[in-house]
Amino acid sequence: MRITIGYTVESIGYVVGAQGLVTFASQTFFGTEWGWMPKVVDLPSTAYLGIVAVGLALIAGGVRTRKTPRRQKVA
Repeated sequence: MRITIGYTVESIGYVVGAQGLVTFASQTFFGTEWGWMPKVVDLPSTAYLGIVAVGLALIAGGVRTRKTPRRQKVA
């Protein structure tokens, strides 16, 4: 179960981080809005860097959850 949760959190992190990065780049360099993130929230372009950071945190948390070794019971 822990492995499944780790992969799920990591996958959500990739999507959120990518959308934040694409939206930041499109608003900053092209003056348009790409992706689905601007349709959900209306933020200034620098706030999307915070969303990228949230995505990276989710990725790190998912990897850490997935790689945590199981404790063995000592009898």
